[in-house]
Amino acid sequence: MNSLSIVFSSSKAHVALAAAVAAGFWVLMAHFDQLLFFSPILAFDVPPSGWPGFALSTMTAGMLGVVVSMNVYIFRTSTVRIGTSFFSGSALGVLSSACAGCTSAGFFMATTFGVAGAAATSIFVQYQLPLRIVSLGLLAWALYSAHKRVTQSCALKPNNNNNNNNNMEERQ
Repeated sequence: MNSLSIVFSSSKAHVALAAAVAAGFWVLMAHFDQLLFFSPILAFDVPPSGWPGFALSTMTAGMLGVVVSMNVYIFRTSTVRIGTSFFSGSALGVLSSACAGCTSAGFFMATTFGVAGAAATSIFVQYQLPLRIVSLGLLAWALYSAHKRVTQSCALKPNNNNNNNNNMEERQ
C-alpha cells in the first residue's frame, strides 16, 4: 500500500497540516525572495529571471508539507519514541532551501558578521539554485525515509501459513 494514502486517508488533520505547512513556507519564502509584498498593498510579482527560484521554492514548500505531515503521523503512531534526529531530514531540507544568503536576510548577515558574512552571502547568492536543488534532494531523502517507516510499520509479519497449509494438505 502507498504510504501517502496510508497517512492522508487516516485523518483529515494530516491533510490540513500538510497544506498549512506548505502554504506557510511558500508565503515566507516568496516574501523573503521579494516576490510577495504586503505593504502598502498586497502584491505578487515574479520577474522573468526569478522563475527557476520560484519554481524550486514552490516544489520545496509542497514537499516540506508532505514530509512534515508524514513525520507527525509516524510520531503519533509509533510506539517507540524516536530521538532528536527524527525531524533531521525535514530540518536539513528547510535550512538548505531557506539559507540566509538566498534571501534578503543575507544582507542582515553581511552587516552583522562583516567581511566573513559578506563572503558567505556572496557564496550563497552565487549558488542559490544548486542549494535549492540540494534541498529538494534532501527532502526527497526524508520523504523516502518516512515512506519506509510508514510501510514497514504496516507490513505484515510473516507467519507459518505455508506450514499450516502443507499440514492441512497432508491430512486430507
